[in-house]
Amino acid sequence: MSYDFLLTLAIIMLFTKIFGLTSERVHMPQVVGALVAGVLVGPSGIAWVGETDFLVKAAEIGVIILMFNAGLDTDLKELKSTGVASFVIAVIGVVVPLLGGIGCYLAFSNRPDDPMNMLKAAFIGVVLTATSVSITVETLREMGKLKSKVGTAILGAAVIDDILGIVVLTVLTAFTDPAVKPLLVFGRIVAFFVFVLVVGFVMYKAFVKMDQMWHKHRRIAIYALVFAFLMSYVAERFFGIADITGAYFAGIVLCNLSATRDYVASKTNVLGYMLFSPLFFASIGIKTNLEGLTGSLILFAVALTVVAILTKIIGCGLGARVMGFEAYDALSIGLGMVSRGEVALIVAQKGAQAGLIDPAMFPAIVLVVIVTTLATPILLKFGMKRETPANTEFSAVEAAKMPNASRH
Repeated sequence: MSYDFLLTLAIIMLFTKIFGLTSERVHMPQVVGALVAGVLVGPSGIAWVGETDFLVKAAEIGVIILMFNAGLDTDLKELKSTGVASFVIAVIGVVVPLLGGIGCYLAFSNRPDDPMNMLKAAFIGVVLTATSVSITVETLREMGKLKSKVGTAILGAAVIDDILGIVVLTVLTAFTDPAVKPLLVFGRIVAFFVFVLVVGFVMYKAFVKMDQMWHKHRRIAIYALVFAFLMSYVAERFFGIADITGAYFAGIVLCNLSATRDYVASKTNVLGYMLFSPLFFASIGIKTNLEGLTGSLILFAVALTVVAILTKIIGCGLGARVMGFEAYDALSIGLGMVSRGEVALIVAQKGAQAGLIDPAMFPAIVLVVIVTTLATPILLKFGMKRETPANTEFSAVEAAKMPNASRH
């Protein structure tokens, strides 16, 4: 048995903390430092740590805990009020990057003689549609804006965004793999939400009972985490939905139980903060290996990165404006949806397996993921400086009721 994983743990935990604190000193979210630490210790830096099965699985636990906590922190009333807005933001935020990715691919690698040319272009577009909200969640939490109307709209849109991405991915894959049936996939997605409603209702009642019997007892936090892992497993295994979506809905089920929610969050936050979250954030940087980038691919990667950032800001920002958000808040929502993270890498991997993405393009896609992931917390930090009723963690009505509200 190799004990190298212990050295990997020590290096990642030390470097993510040092760089996280350094990042905080220059008024940036700690997550930026953790991402930079991953790039530094990974193959593109000093190469002390490589991607291993242990790290991949530990990082997956990290993102599941992160999204479960995001669900716990969600204001359900606010989520209901922004539900339609989140859907519109997600739809326009998928269509615009999809078209942008297709256009970028055709501009750099247009081969009319290739019968799969348009499919390959469409797959690059699909890579740009997927939003990885985990980085945004951590950034908004650090900034104290996660429970705001803007934060809730971003979370809701990101969940819908991933569902839409899966639908588009499945439809495109169906053109190359006859075994994949789009109608069956649509049915699974509908079945997943029915499953969430039924199981969510049962588990909500069960946790109400548990809270009455074992108020603030450690077993409640353990049962809650078990519930999150089971929801993650069922979502991925039986419905083909991302495991982080299952974890997020597990948190949503418990978010209305104020006493239970706060107690569970206090325990799972420590678990994530101490070990699993640093592993997840560092793993994104460690995945980066830019050795395969040639001059033309670097140019393509830069163009694709610019398209990736602008299309999300424009698409999601436009959707937010359509749904009545002020221009400043609409821009904040667009900025919060920029990060691609692990979701885009998964889509790219599926594309490579289907023969729709040239393996030589993979470093370019990884570069897009890293740049958008690093850029998102920085953009949010500067893009949400001004306090508005929609980006603070209380409603405008509550703000009006506060003492001396009229003076501000």
